[in-house]
Amino acid sequence: MIAHALLWLKRHPVSVLLASLVVVVAFVVISCGGGSPMMHSPAAGMVSVSLSDPPSCAAAAGTAAKSPGTFSSVWITIVSVKAHISATAGANSSGWQELAPQLNAAPMQVDLLHLPANGQCLLQQLGSASLPAGDYQQIRLILMANAAPIWPVPSTNNCSALGNVFNCVVNGSGTHTLDLSSEANTGLKIPPGRIMGGPLHVTADQSVDLNIDFNTCASIVQQGNGAFRLKPTLTAGVVSPNMSGISGQIVDSVTLQPIAAATVTLQIPDNSGTDRIAMQAMTDSAGHFGFCPLPAGAVFDVVSDAMTSSGTASNATVVFNVTGGSNLGAVPLVAETPATAGAPTGPGTIQGTVTAINGTTSASIDATVSGLQTVTIGSASHTFTVPPFQTPASLTVQVSSSTSCPTGSPTGAFCGSYSLIVPASNPNVGTIAAGKVTFTAPATGDVLYTVEADATNPTSNAAMCSPSSQTTSKDSTNMPLKVTPGATTNAAPIDFSGCS
Repeated sequence: MIAHALLWLKRHPVSVLLASLVVVVAFVVISCGGGSPMMHSPAAGMVSVSLSDPPSCAAAAGTAAKSPGTFSSVWITIVSVKAHISATAGANSSGWQELAPQLNAAPMQVDLLHLPANGQCLLQQLGSASLPAGDYQQIRLILMANAAPIWPVPSTNNCSALGNVFNCVVNGSGTHTLDLSSEANTGLKIPPGRIMGGPLHVTADQSVDLNIDFNTCASIVQQGNGAFRLKPTLTAGVVSPNMSGISGQIVDSVTLQPIAAATVTLQIPDNSGTDRIAMQAMTDSAGHFGFCPLPAGAVFDVVSDAMTSSGTASNATVVFNVTGGSNLGAVPLVAETPATAGAPTGPGTIQGTVTAINGTTSASIDATVSGLQTVTIGSASHTFTVPPFQTPASLTVQVSSSTSCPTGSPTGAFCGSYSLIVPASNPNVGTIAAGKVTFTAPATGDVLYTVEADATNPTSNAAMCSPSSQTTSKDSTNMPLKVTPGATTNAAPIDFSGCS
């Protein structure tokens, strides 16, 4: 046998032998699991996803007539939560990863106003999954349509009195269908700017907890026909296992008595540096508030205000640079009182008109309106969103008619009007140093506002018009937009164009 082997080597070049060995080695590697997902699956980590929403749907005191009503329940049915590493991936793009595959077989119907309580944390665990390691830039929440379902139906449907309906609201007049936009079927989007702390970072062989916050009341629009429509306002972020949050107590600055039903918001700056509401809640009967869980490492500005049932309003109080795990203690609100005897008191009102047009053709849009105030600390100015004295749902203007267009509006435009009830005083500012909050008395002088409107498509909730966000800091006479107690100020119109 040795002689035969030597003869074979003598007759075959070394190169042929080496090539043969390469083929054999490659065959052995493939045969030993090179194509097996069990042996060479990509590195993966575990993601657990939950849902939260601090309760904030009670009508503000003294404004019930201006609100769509106090909700006792808001039921939605969730069938899927997905994530993608691309911020621009479309609904039908490949690469979406299920974060809670359990929902596909067993959709979960939850009441956003009564999520299971765990201390000050309101959480509903949705599920978990193993995901390939990476940075996920986009998250989508998919709801069951109010139609012939293509998913398994939830075991208990709290909207069943309405028929084949799986999303509904309950208020004093009964149970009503919560209409969904087309976005609900393709996924309620949580884009990069609404994922606090940056992308969802999944590390191999590690676990991460993702929480989605559903700002319920800012997400419900009451339409002209009385129906309710979902216009989702969502944020998300990786939360700490210890569920650290931000808490405190809202009190009157003079009496130090607690203020119930005060509005408290957590705000974060957008790309322009303006603070936007990320989460909001109302204080309990003892003036306490709490936000939990919060994204790890996130820093917020806490902005609050209130109006009593007798119509006495407070200024907005803002505490800057508050980190998770902070208890702010007593946060004082300064009640608005007349400067002189007999002077008017109460909040101020800003009224205005929003128009929408595409060329010379009218356009229908949703315009969400906000009031902004600016304060100066040192040499830096900070602009934040003032929590209005009415439910957020009432501040989405449906621009779909030309009947109320004022003189001077673009020819053929559709128009809608808004009314913002806001503090008629300058803000009270708090800063944190060495763990202690120090407040600076509100500045004297004119109380100036900027009104901002954001345009979205009524059927898809996608941004529309060019640009899709516009502001005015002028009144109807082109003077600074000044608010005075007990009076109404007419703002300059906000005209959207290019609303395809």
